[in-house]
Amino acid sequence: MGNSFLINSEIFQIGGAGFTSPEDAAVYLIHCDDHAAIVDAGCGYSVDTLLENISACGVSYDQIDYLFITHCHFDHTGGAKALSDKVKCKIIAHKLEAHYLEEGDNEVTGASWYGSTIRPFRVDRKLSGLREDIYLGKRKVEAIHVPGHSPGSVVYVIESQGSKVLFAQDVHGPLHPDLRSDRKKYIQSLKLLLELDADILCEGHFGIYRGKEQVKSFIQSYLMAS
Repeated sequence: MGNSFLINSEIFQIGGAGFTSPEDAAVYLIHCDDHAAIVDAGCGYSVDTLLENISACGVSYDQIDYLFITHCHFDHTGGAKALSDKVKCKIIAHKLEAHYLEEGDNEVTGASWYGSTIRPFRVDRKLSGLREDIYLGKRKVEAIHVPGHSPGSVVYVIESQGSKVLFAQDVHGPLHPDLRSDRKKYIQSLKLLLELDADILCEGHFGIYRGKEQVKSFIQSYLMAS
């Protein structure tokens, strides 16, 4: 039957605990003007369920242009190979982490933390600038480099239904040497996220925050703790 959560008429949560495997980080679906994109792919333990959830949102596989990767960690990318094989979309990630994904590095991706291995996959577009624009049909999605939690962490921003929506998956961290984390860059990136002044935050593990004050409060709580 499929299971999803409507964030607004163009954005859905389709993966994560309660939707797919409990180990999965949140997976989001953007659908506007007959074009669609998926944000992250979970661990890959329940790709068939994820596909059912996509279909339940009224989105056909041939409408999916992109899989946006926020960073290389296994709970966000373990399902990327199987998912992209099914929907034939292009995968976008930052160049600083593309080689970990293309070579199947189980340490830096954290796959070993899950007692698993990551299936290598090709990154079709490697982001390199601080800010880059991606077009989903005629709709602009801005990819912004926010290193710290990992070297190539990226957030994606889209204007949707009059709101600035921020997909920032691991605002909370953690920071760990195995993940190539950098505390100084992490703090700088949190400050950048605050400056974006988003109306809606779609996070990776702690849900969805609505309203500028709630979004800022969530981000600031990690800035103060760091």
